[in-house]
Amino acid sequence: MSHDDFPTDRPAVVTCGLPYANGDLHIGHLRTYVGGDVYSRALERLGQETAFVSGSDMHGTPVAVNAEQEGVSPEAFALDWHERYAETFPKFNVDFDNYGHTHDETNTEITQQLVRDLDEAGHLYEKEIMVAYDPVDDQYLPDRYVEGTCPYCGAHARGDECDEGCQRHLEPGEVEDPESTITGNPAEYRERTHKFFAVSEFADYLSDFLDRLEGTSNARNQPREWIEQGLQDWCITRDMDWGIDLPGENPQDLVLYVWVDAPIEYISSTKQYSERVGAGAFDWEAAWKEGVSDDHPEGGEIVHVIGRDIIQHHTIFWPAMLEATDHAEPRAVMASGFVTLGGKGFSTSRDRAVWADEYLDEGFHPDPLRYYLATNGGFQQDVDFSWEKFAERVNTELVGTVGNFLYRSLLFAHRNYEDGPDADAPSDEVAARIDEAVDEFAAAVNDYSVRALGDAVTDLARYGNEYIQRNEPWKLVDEEPAEAERVIYDCVALAKAIAVLFEPLAPEKSERLWAQLGESGTVHEATVEAAREGPTGDLSEPTELFEQVEDERVEDLNEKLEARVAESEDGDGDESDDDGSEADESAADENDDDTDDTDMTDIEPLSDDRISFDDFQELDIRVGRIEAAEGIEGADDLVKLTVDLGAETRTIVAGLKQLHDVSDLPDTKVIVLANMEKAELFGVESNGMVLAAGEEADLLTTYEDAGPGTKVK
Repeated sequence: MSHDDFPTDRPAVVTCGLPYANGDLHIGHLRTYVGGDVYSRALERLGQETAFVSGSDMHGTPVAVNAEQEGVSPEAFALDWHERYAETFPKFNVDFDNYGHTHDETNTEITQQLVRDLDEAGHLYEKEIMVAYDPVDDQYLPDRYVEGTCPYCGAHARGDECDEGCQRHLEPGEVEDPESTITGNPAEYRERTHKFFAVSEFADYLSDFLDRLEGTSNARNQPREWIEQGLQDWCITRDMDWGIDLPGENPQDLVLYVWVDAPIEYISSTKQYSERVGAGAFDWEAAWKEGVSDDHPEGGEIVHVIGRDIIQHHTIFWPAMLEATDHAEPRAVMASGFVTLGGKGFSTSRDRAVWADEYLDEGFHPDPLRYYLATNGGFQQDVDFSWEKFAERVNTELVGTVGNFLYRSLLFAHRNYEDGPDADAPSDEVAARIDEAVDEFAAAVNDYSVRALGDAVTDLARYGNEYIQRNEPWKLVDEEPAEAERVIYDCVALAKAIAVLFEPLAPEKSERLWAQLGESGTVHEATVEAAREGPTGDLSEPTELFEQVEDERVEDLNEKLEARVAESEDGDGDESDDDGSEADESAADENDDDTDDTDMTDIEPLSDDRISFDDFQELDIRVGRIEAAEGIEGADDLVKLTVDLGAETRTIVAGLKQLHDVSDLPDTKVIVLANMEKAELFGVESNGMVLAAGEEADLLTTYEDAGPGTKVK
């Protein structure tokens, strides 16, 4: 791993959290997989050697229980879902270099060897623990089928996580007042011998690792609290029949916890890719193992793209396993927010979701959804999906900005110049603007921002529309034909640059544009250097790339969705979501936010209490710029900010330490309630309030260039 700007000369691996082989995919799941695909393609456009891998998570209790209900083996049940996923991802142009699964021979072998390595290095030990047991049904209960009270905060909790309270990972036997979720019977704890991984030994390493970790700020900041609270060692075995067997002596026939073998699939899938293409094309060992490459002994560039509910596993358990077995540590973790529907979490049991197949069955092309999911908000922010918002983004940005520029330019070029306009190179102005777009694209990759990748393209198309409108080549054709040809050549050059830079977000539409431009080869192999080159092909008559979504269509889609959800809820008298089995104990569940409708993805209703306009006018809300930021000693959450408010500079205390990288805060523009009463917090006087949205403290800012001191009206 390096911290050099991409592209580097090391092999990169981009992974996505494994979908759990237990149910249909909806667009909430797709946000992570599209994000991973966009990012891996963008790396390749920069010239980075990249493998994009994932696989299906086959193990865990829900698979075993649901397979029994259907009268099939767990393997057959999970393989069926695995094959469906392998067919669905390409339909959305999510192009994994390898898509495996956790039950195959490769992952079984690598998992058991890694566990042996942990044991031989002295990082595993046996311990007698209390395991939940249903005495009426005469069965041991895997942790996901136990519910009770969290011993830390007193909230209702499931067996492996306090999902409704403090969000802590819970070890077997920790839940108080346990009950079986299978039978409803009170459970009792019985002593069993299990294997533990001594994660606590790696606390100092993990703290340093988080300092190095790149990606989204939530992936860096959330785990710090767990380390500060004290890491608990990790039980890596379970009382089940379905899973990868614990290697070595195993008198109780234990299997490995699903969270052991799930991330190891990242390594296994990369190995399978190397075996298919050859180590000369991609060397999985050079990417994943330390000491393999003489030039890069610390390994390659590993980037994990996940949902935010599995941050702990990817920033605590997984890097500890890698460090303990001489594997390369991740360079970055990109943790996405959830996708909600009308402010509520998707619910598979209530059919309150927009299903992946449903989107395609409606006749929509996959690329507009890719663009919407990648660019609608920052990657770590929640996105509330609606057909209205989808239509607005498609119509305004894809049709009105990108599509409008491409079609009008290429149509004019095709009609006025037989084989396309001729010039030696783009004008200095246009060449400089393309260079700027390429720089923005590269910066987006290094900032881990899939949204900024889209902005680089739409901003370039917006410039193209302004450029062609400003120069009016249709007026120049007769009076200044050479100048008209130069202008249109510039426009075709911009179109070529858009084709290259838009490929990660809209790969199929970009390939179609590449063909219209008459360029050789495929846009999927073009790097950003091709964006800087002028057009070389013979133009064909263009067709419009994107279709308008009409208001009537939106109304029809809303009616279908509302009717389907209402029908499902009418038949479900239980207000809680009964789909907890899909919110599994595995890597797959990163975007499956349907465990409970009252979880963190719910949006509070709007207040009925109103204030007058005069009351609002009394609020002195200003644009500020953070000049400096530092943590406050003794305060876990608080940061001391020095904020430029134009007329003066103030000290403001804000609870941002756990949610933002403090070193990234300087130069950030924020919105400040300037006439907030002063308050003293941990000995620091706070003179104002920085405004932020949601539990993730998404800092409010300005869209354009309002300077410090500008009043918000």
